Amino acid sequence: MAEETPETRAEQRKRILEVVGLFLKLGLTAFGGPAAHVAMIHNEVVTRRKWVDEQRFLDLFGAANLIPGPTSTEMAIYLGVQRAGWIGLVLGGLCFILPAMLMVLALAWGYVRFGSTPAVEGVFYGIKPVVIAIIVQALWSLGRKALNNILAGCVAAAVVALYLLGANVLVLLLAAGLGVMLVRNLRRLKALKVSGLFLLPWTAVQNGQGWLASLGPSAAAVPFSLFLLFLTFLKIGAVLYGGGYVLLAFLRADFVTHLGWLTDRQLIDAVAIGQVTPGPLFTTATFIGYLVGGLPGALLATLGIFLPSFFFVAVSAPLIPRLRRSPWVSALLDGVTAASLGLMAGVTLQLGASLPWRGVQGLPVDPVIVALLLVSLGLLFRFKLNSTWLIAGGAVVGLLHLLIH
Repeated sequence: MAEETPETRAEQRKRILEVVGLFLKLGLTAFGGPAAHVAMIHNEVVTRRKWVDEQRFLDLFGAANLIPGPTSTEMAIYLGVQRAGWIGLVLGGLCFILPAMLMVLALAWGYVRFGSTPAVEGVFYGIKPVVIAIIVQALWSLGRKALNNILAGCVAAAVVALYLLGANVLVLLLAAGLGVMLVRNLRRLKALKVSGLFLLPWTAVQNGQGWLASLGPSAAAVPFSLFLLFLTFLKIGAVLYGGGYVLLAFLRADFVTHLGWLTDRQLIDAVAIGQVTPGPLFTTATFIGYLVGGLPGALLATLGIFLPSFFFVAVSAPLIPRLRRSPWVSALLDGVTAASLGLMAGVTLQLGASLPWRGVQGLPVDPVIVALLLVSLGLLFRFKLNSTWLIAGGAVVGLLHLLIH
């Protein structure tokens, strides 16, 4: 082992401070959901700071999509360990989570005290088109590297179509990964001459689903306890794939239907708060924990839902370079990455459809929305402008629009 010198210690401190500074900033400004978060992280660590190259970023992105939990938070954890070692793993994730958690905690306090959430329509009116532009720029940059052959392009296009038709996200990721792996290793597969190759994994999945279902609370009313709150969020964090809508389904099944600790209205408000604050949507857990268990409940719920992500990244991060050298796993990662970009594209189309395009006073489209989108795209592609400034500018425009109208 190389002897540690003052220079190496200084370099390590510098890298730790870089990780802390970047992910605190992103935790304060990363609006728009996982696709937008990944796009902003890409802009910072690949385009501006050059911590990793495109291929390394794509490998981490594919791995983050293969493990349960919030993809953008896991990217922060992966990149933290990549830049500053094991302490970077912890600090990267914590600094991305902490700003959102504190904001949600403050909003939860206000919700309990005043019974309502603040109006944020103006801010999101201006931010949404900027977020779409940021994702489009990231998709273009990542897609040129990842979708460099017909097979990858076809996989991504198929995933976009199937996602918009309502296909399960985990099924799409696994099918794409396995499909590309089989096509690119067809000769090796024939040499194996093994029938029923995937029977054991499929049986394990079926058995695992039954085991996970047995972890769910019973339908009878259950008295509140902090320990059960923590275990419930730990289970969700350990098994959840598929983002916000799937999270909503898990939360409703556990906290409304089975435990009876929340009403549907409280659940909807909790998810709304998670969406209107920057950082990971999983900070919805902070809001729910505060509603049912005060400050200790908020802290335990947040710890429970994010803890599995740190574990999965810690286990998988050292393996990714070695796995990339395997022709089988390398092809699997390429397929998952193509599918992940397809999912990002599908989410972008959904976000675009949700914009208030319809104009007022006889105009066919809203000129402010169109201008924000086009100007943001121009600034990103032509001048590589920091996405944080674009988000701030969109928020200001949205607030001014709300005041004028």
